[in-house]
Amino acid sequence: MNKVLVMPCLDIKDGRVVKGINFVNLRDAGDPVECARVYCENGADELAFLDITATIEKRKTTLEAVRRVAQVTTIPFTVGGGIKSLSDAEEVLEAGADRISISSAAFRNPGLIDQAAAKFGSSKVVVAIDVDRNPALPSGYEVYIDGGNTPTGKDAVQWAREAEARGAGYILPTSKTRDGAKTGYDIPLIRGIKEVVKIPVIASGGAGTLEHFLEAARDGKADILLAASVFHFGEIKIMDLKKYLREHGF
Repeated sequence: MNKVLVMPCLDIKDGRVVKGINFVNLRDAGDPVECARVYCENGADELAFLDITATIEKRKTTLEAVRRVAQVTTIPFTVGGGIKSLSDAEEVLEAGADRISISSAAFRNPGLIDQAAAKFGSSKVVVAIDVDRNPALPSGYEVYIDGGNTPTGKDAVQWAREAEARGAGYILPTSKTRDGAKTGYDIPLIRGIKEVVKIPVIASGGAGTLEHFLEAARDGKADILLAASVFHFGEIKIMDLKKYLREHGF
């Protein structure tokens, strides 16, 4: 049996769980505390909480929401959005998060990865990478920042390798074109990153069917399977997914 973990993701805007398509067209998906409680009760292995507008709005993560979710969460809990400094990271961890997820700030200041890993340990540092296709780059994938709005010209696979070298404990790549589209994870992206790093890779963006999760685990070699809308709107139940993955060797 190969090991893989299931990770629902709470995208937070204005204190509510939301979900969009290609990072836009957001719709309400419920109260974050209630969602977190249900996911813990229903067999999730991990939980992600992403304050998706914090960076764009130039503010910190909403710590009160993190505290409220942490109070009901019984599984490892990763928080991202608006974390720009070591002090921001410390506040999030003190509010109850098990890990921090950094993206735009880490890209603009790569030393933040080194500093966070040195202070908190690599196991508490996730580097999230929003990605879109760019055939001009070696891997064919480009890093985007600022909530997926700003192209950087940086190769996504090269950035994942650098993030690991600086001390990241996890890489979380999300395909912009697959996000919320339910057409399947971007397998070449996940596999391309997995081939150059030794740390766990979290597949994100595009899950729509049970088969999509299996493809990410089997063909993409992902260690953790993150999804949002299929769980939020009851299209796939976590225990049904885990049963399906077990039946296929995971």
